[in-house]
Amino acid sequence: MPINKIRSSSRAKAAIAAVILSASASGWLAFFSPERITPASVHTAIEQGITPPAVELAVNKLIIPWEGLVLQSHWDSFAKIWDICYGETRINGKPVTAGMSFTPAECLAMLKVRIINDYYLPLVDGVKGYVEAPVSVQASLLSGAYNFGVFAAKRSTAARLTTAGKFRQACEAQTAFNRAGGRIVNGLVLRREMGDKQRLGEAELCVSGL
Repeated sequence: MPINKIRSSSRAKAAIAAVILSASASGWLAFFSPERITPASVHTAIEQGITPPAVELAVNKLIIPWEGLVLQSHWDSFAKIWDICYGETRINGKPVTAGMSFTPAECLAMLKVRIINDYYLPLVDGVKGYVEAPVSVQASLLSGAYNFGVFAAKRSTAARLTTAGKFRQACEAQTAFNRAGGRIVNGLVLRREMGDKQRLGEAELCVSGL
């Protein structure tokens, strides 16, 4: 269970409304209306160059703010690995190593490609009902998958509750991923739950779209 009370917020609702408006302008909503959204139709939309709103929401409001931009590779003392950019640990299939560097534009381009191919589509294909869940639920699980691994996300209680349509419970269940190195880390509690003054929390965003 969450350590803190999970509640919706005006800032999260504003972020959700903005991404839905953007999705309409990009053609995402028109692409699916009146067709029912399915994993196959999502794949087709992405192949046509349309970015899913859940990806935009997760990248801009959760992943980038919490990961932070690092242009030169640095050592993650918790995970015991090198990372770079917005938490990238592998580049072209190979582990990040000491001495690597990229520009901000390169980092953003890599992030969006990896989010779609390595995290979003595996959730679309691996979690039944994921694409039909509220966009805030999708974005929250997607952000979590990027942070603690897509395999863990697909097998998580949050994913199971999403499939069952128990979205509020799913939002709260993901807050269990708040440990690193075997102990609870305050930064992960903030990220999983209600965020801080500058950043949205995953659960905060998640419940604000229900």
